Amino acid sequence: MAEEVKLFGKWISPFSRRIEVALKLKGVEYEYIEEDLFNKSPALLNYNPVHKKIPVLVHNGKPIAESLVIMEYIDETWKHNPILPIDPFEKAMARFWAKFIDDKFWAIWPAVKKAMTSSGEKEREEGIEEAQLHLNTLETQLKEKKFFGGERLGFVEISASLIIWIVVSQEVMGVEILTQEKFPALHKLTQKFVDDDVFKQCVPPWEPMVAYFKAQLGVLAASK
Repeated sequence: MAEEVKLFGKWISPFSRRIEVALKLKGVEYEYIEEDLFNKSPALLNYNPVHKKIPVLVHNGKPIAESLVIMEYIDETWKHNPILPIDPFEKAMARFWAKFIDDKFWAIWPAVKKAMTSSGEKEREEGIEEAQLHLNTLETQLKEKKFFGGERLGFVEISASLIIWIVVSQEVMGVEILTQEKFPALHKLTQKFVDDDVFKQCVPPWEPMVAYFKAQLGVLAASK
């Protein structure tokens, strides 16, 4: 009997996109279900009654929530093409840095929004500086490594794909946050994502992402 694999996600969400990358690296066939986050489906609310958020992976009727948890489940369920290291210490470090990246993203994003919506030059510069302060920690870890965990996309690298969304947002804002001069290693990693065949299949097209962020910028500006 064929396995049932469903992914509830949102096209613009880096958290559901990272699950698609993991599934494709494993060669797992799945059904993708796009969610309207302003009108969530009964199925999503049923499968994730606690947080009521995407992404949710449903495997043979069993739901798994939270993107890092889902990625670990995928790696443990489909053993081929592992995305987590085999060595216990390296695996622990991969989990640490993936969690660190998520925590930093939620620290960076308010600073990015501050830079996006501030009308004053001083507040705008403060937002950029705050975002760059958090990015500097990731830059330090990336130096002299092709990827965080090795030569190919793995657990930490898939988690770090969040930086693509920062690159898009800075283009929309017309500001320089993640510059090649200040963050050469992170800039190099973004190019690795762009060149990776699997990642290219999963990341949203550039133009719709830019259009989405411009629309969101308009909403944020109007609400101030």
